[in-house]
Amino acid sequence: MINFDNGSTSFPKAPGVGKVMADFIEKGAFNINRGNYEGSYNVELEVLECRERLARLFGCKHSKNVIFTPNITYSLNMVLKGVLKKGDHIITSSMEHNAVMRPLTQLKEQGVSFDLLQADEEGSIKASDINELIKDNTKAVVMLQASNVCGTIMPIQEIGQICRERNLLFILDTAQSAGDLPINMEEEGIDFLTFTGHKALLGPQGIGGFMLSKKGEKEIEPLISGGTGSFSNLLQMPEILPDRFESGTLNLPGILGLNKALEYLEKRGIRAIHQEKMNLTKQFLEGLKEIPAVRIVGKKSIAGRGAVVSLDFKGRDNARVAYQLESEYQILTRVGLHCAPMAHKSLKTFPEGTVRFSFGAFNQEEEVLTCLKAIREIVSL
Repeated sequence: MINFDNGSTSFPKAPGVGKVMADFIEKGAFNINRGNYEGSYNVELEVLECRERLARLFGCKHSKNVIFTPNITYSLNMVLKGVLKKGDHIITSSMEHNAVMRPLTQLKEQGVSFDLLQADEEGSIKASDINELIKDNTKAVVMLQASNVCGTIMPIQEIGQICRERNLLFILDTAQSAGDLPINMEEEGIDFLTFTGHKALLGPQGIGGFMLSKKGEKEIEPLISGGTGSFSNLLQMPEILPDRFESGTLNLPGILGLNKALEYLEKRGIRAIHQEKMNLTKQFLEGLKEIPAVRIVGKKSIAGRGAVVSLDFKGRDNARVAYQLESEYQILTRVGLHCAPMAHKSLKTFPEGTVRFSFGAFNQEEEVLTCLKAIREIVSL
């Protein structure tokens, strides 16, 4: 099996992730904030270690500002619905995933308005175009860092600067970039950084979160309330972080698994992994240039993109091609609209969609060569 669907979830996971999670379940599945005994305290230390690793990785000033959620979709909902109120306006891009577009569509029904910054056919946007969309009631900009459809990277540093100058909140979706591209909240003016653990961070499914700046702390209300194991005498949510946004029992096996994955990433080096993935992406793109029956969607070189490549097989059913790749060559891809219909409209691939190839930390050059050979054989039939 060759897994070129790491954009959906990474596989294999980082070494040791499964064992850490199994050991927790089998040898001491203690809860945190609820048990006054050694086992509970030991787990709490590991959770704190994971927060600190995430804070270092993303340039978050305080580990207490790292909030755990089930996934990045929950994180985006908690941030968008916790920040925006009736009468507010927000700016986003036409490349967004439904994890942004569907909450904004819900909020529109509640009196929140939004405008789209239109991307070109390569999925690129101009940060300066945001200025034309800012209104008196604009409160924030929400945007992904890298497209899950075609890999195009957005100019988040310039966008962060505009948000600082215009006193807007900057909300970043790092689903396809966390663990792959460098990100620093402080340097890039990010007020809310949302992340998921199961993609390039090489952790398990079911664990994600968000981080908030000092400014962001003052602008968000908890979307979910309940027991935190702290300040139990109060009927209101605690003011302290992370408790204010972490009601109920956390996915502790997931957090411990993510912590193990982060340890691996620190040792191997995220920049080194990124370079390896981009070498594979370059090899793939150059090989595709020799196959005229295939159209590369988005950027044609590795400049300004991540390790995600979408293809349109001219005159063929893309779903059929994806099926052939899996059934005849054991190559896993993802076909369709990738939960991002607005992005496909920008890329002129709606409603047919594309076949997406996304490279991960454990893919090899030989696998890319095998895939290119398979594509040549399929289009020659």
